[in-house]
Amino acid sequence: MNLYKELDGDLGYLDHEITKDAVIMYVASKRKLCKCPYCGCVSIRVHSRYEKSFQDLPIMGKKTKVIIGNRKFFCDNPDCTFTTFAERFDFLKQNGKKTKRLIDKIVDISPNTSSVAASRTLKDGIADVGKSTICNL
Repeated sequence: MNLYKELDGDLGYLDHEITKDAVIMYVASKRKLCKCPYCGCVSIRVHSRYEKSFQDLPIMGKKTKVIIGNRKFFCDNPDCTFTTFAERFDFLKQNGKKTKRLIDKIVDISPNTSSVAASRTLKDGIADVGKSTICNL
């Protein structure tokens, strides 16, 4: 499954599961270094790891959930006010639960219908999206 490469070429495949209605992909970053989003200093020192999950466009007509092994790095810049920072990805807003391309799909589907109807349409094989999320987008 190289579909995760469409999100970011630096992601590496770990595992996947296919259930009745969903594809779950496990990936991790292969980057050797990461830039502090606050000061721009480059770091190679990993502080910790944690799992972060988000939704993406459907695969094979099934909802897609991606679980990424995310890392926190130390910022070695003594002038930076942050001592650690989390790895970030262009395809996902900070603390985002949906990829930018999924958000574009949601916005594309929802303007000509009510948020309740759009939510029902999206939940049928595209993504789990509530009516309030649709209104916020």
